[in-house]
Amino acid sequence: MVNPDILFEDNHLLIINKKPGELAQGDNTGDIPLVDSLKAYIKERDHKPGNVFLGLVHRLDRPTSGIIMFAKTSKALARMNDAFQKREVTKVYRALIQGKPPKEHDRLTHYLRKNQKNNKTTVFSQPTNNAKEAILEYYWVGSLDSYEVLDVQLFTGRSHQIRAQLSFIGCPIKGDLKYGAKRSNPDGSISLHARKLIFTHPVSKEEITIIAPPPKDVLWEASLGFE
Repeated sequence: MVNPDILFEDNHLLIINKKPGELAQGDNTGDIPLVDSLKAYIKERDHKPGNVFLGLVHRLDRPTSGIIMFAKTSKALARMNDAFQKREVTKVYRALIQGKPPKEHDRLTHYLRKNQKNNKTTVFSQPTNNAKEAILEYYWVGSLDSYEVLDVQLFTGRSHQIRAQLSFIGCPIKGDLKYGAKRSNPDGSISLHARKLIFTHPVSKEEITIIAPPPKDVLWEASLGFE
């Protein structure tokens, strides 16, 4: 990565606006993950002689865009991991979906089970063996041509959670063929963007709000008209 879109950086944290298609951490594709390319970027930029410490605090699916946080010290990594685990961090996503949701605002609680073989999550309405509780709230914010715009607040961080839960209520995300979208997006992305993050800084203890602009796309830019 030559020039990351840095939203916030200090001695403890690095927060960037991930492009759709960028890989957050290593997988079986062998592609270079963000955590490695960012280490190389920091090493070169700051002329660091030794190894660069950079820990991934939370993940984003590869086709998803938006805010992703890295810790630059082990202390910041431990504290931010703890804050995410305790649900002390507010995570808000914006999604372009097919079909109007059943309600303008709702809290969804489902139980999700991940199939590692096909990398797909199955949704259950009731507690089920090996399924983990998944909670989100969505807010309908407007209509765009053939799509609806939702803001989604995530309370648990399950694999493919927003994608699977919205699909389960009949509102698959634009471009998300895996979960029922009619067609793919030209760039292979899905129209899900991690837009806002509110957290307490692990060292200074001040409250920080980060907002990431969505990808440059006509529909995404039109969605910014709904605030």
